[in-house]
Amino acid sequence: MADTTSQPSRPGFSTICVHAGEARQKPGDAITDAIFCASTYTFPNSQAVIDFIEQKQPREEYGRYGNPTEKIVEAKLAALDGGETALLFASGMAAIVGLLMAKLNAGDEVVFFDECYHRSREFCAKHLSRFGVVTRQVPACDYEAMERAISPGKTRLLISESPTNPHLSCVDLERFAAIGRRHGVETLIDATLATPYNLQPLAAGVDYVLHSATKYLAGHNDLLAGVLVGSAEKLEPVRKLRGIMGAINSPHNIYLLERGLKTFELRMQRHNENGLAVARFLENHPRVEKVYYPGLESHRHHEVARRQMRGYGGLVTFLVKDADWRATADIVDRSRIPRIAPSLGGVESLIEQPLVMSYYECTPEQRQQFGIPDNMIRLACGIENAEDLIEDLRQALG
Repeated sequence: MADTTSQPSRPGFSTICVHAGEARQKPGDAITDAIFCASTYTFPNSQAVIDFIEQKQPREEYGRYGNPTEKIVEAKLAALDGGETALLFASGMAAIVGLLMAKLNAGDEVVFFDECYHRSREFCAKHLSRFGVVTRQVPACDYEAMERAISPGKTRLLISESPTNPHLSCVDLERFAAIGRRHGVETLIDATLATPYNLQPLAAGVDYVLHSATKYLAGHNDLLAGVLVGSAEKLEPVRKLRGIMGAINSPHNIYLLERGLKTFELRMQRHNENGLAVARFLENHPRVEKVYYPGLESHRHHEVARRQMRGYGGLVTFLVKDADWRATADIVDRSRIPRIAPSLGGVESLIEQPLVMSYYECTPEQRQQFGIPDNMIRLACGIENAEDLIEDLRQALG
C-alpha cells in the first residue's frame, strides 16, 4: 500500500519573505513585530538569572548580545538562504570583518579571487597583515590558481563574490566549494549582488554566505546592515565575538530591514527585468565598447550564471567607446534619473564612475591592476520603468 503521508512543501519565496521567523500572534496583537529599544533586559529573581546562564531559559540579557526583533530577522534571512542560522551585523563590512577575526589567527592564510569590493581587499591586505595573517589573491574564477595558492595547514578560508563587483564575474559554486572540501578549508561567498532570490550558495556546498543587507535585502537606501548565513555550529564563535565587538545593529534599523524584506521578491523581479533590459540596450549602442552583465550571452560566465541563477540582478557595468575619464564623467553627469552615488540595490537607480567614486586616489597602475579603466560606468538599476531608464541612457550617451 502506498504511503499517503506527505511532507509539507517549502513555501514560496514571497511567503518566506513575509512570514518566516515571525510568530502568528505578536505582542499587543499587532501584525508587525515590536521595536525593542532596550539596552538592558531585567530578571524577576536570581533563579531566572541562573536559568539563563545554564541555558534553560532562552531570552535576552543585554543589548550588545541580542534583541528580540533581531532574532526574528535572522530567522527570516536564514530561511531565505536555506541556512541553519543567520547572524546580523551593523554593515556588510562588519559581517566579513567579524567572520575573519573569529576564524583567523597569526600565521593563517586566506585566499581571495581578486575581483572584489575594494574595502574587503583593503581590510585583509592592510589590517589583517598587521596580525600575521597572509592574504593571497588569484585571478577571478581561476580555480587552478586558487588551488595552487592553498598552503596545507595554513589556509583557513577561500573567499569570493559572485557576481563580482564591478565586473560581474560568476563563480562556479560547486567547483569552488569542492576545492575547499578537498583541502579542508572553509569557503565564503559574498552574494550581495545576487541575493538569496537569484543564488543559493549554501545549497552548492559553500560554508558561509555573506550579504550587505544595506543593498537589495533592505532595498530602500535608508539603512546599513550585514548578514552571515551558515551552520549554527560554525557561526557560534562569530556570534560570541560580535557580542564582544559590539558590531550590532540598532532596533530601528532591524525594524526597517524586516519591513524591507516583505517586498524583497517583488523588488528583485523588477531589478532583474530592468538590469537585463538595460544591458541589452547598452550592448547594441554604438557608443558602448563592452557590457558586463551575466544575463547577456556575450558575458564570459553566462553559462555558469544561467545554470546557477534565477535572475541576474540590477547592476550593469559598461565601458564607453573611445572615451577618456572626462568624456565618461560627462555621460554620468548628463543622467537624469539615476543619482550619482555609491551603493546599489535600492528602489532608486544609482550611477557612478568607479575611477572617481572608489579608485580616485589609486595610481593608474593600481587601477589597471584592479581592472578599473577610465571609461567604466557602473549603473545600479532601481525599480523605475525600464523604458524610462533606457531613454535616459540614450540621451546621456548622445
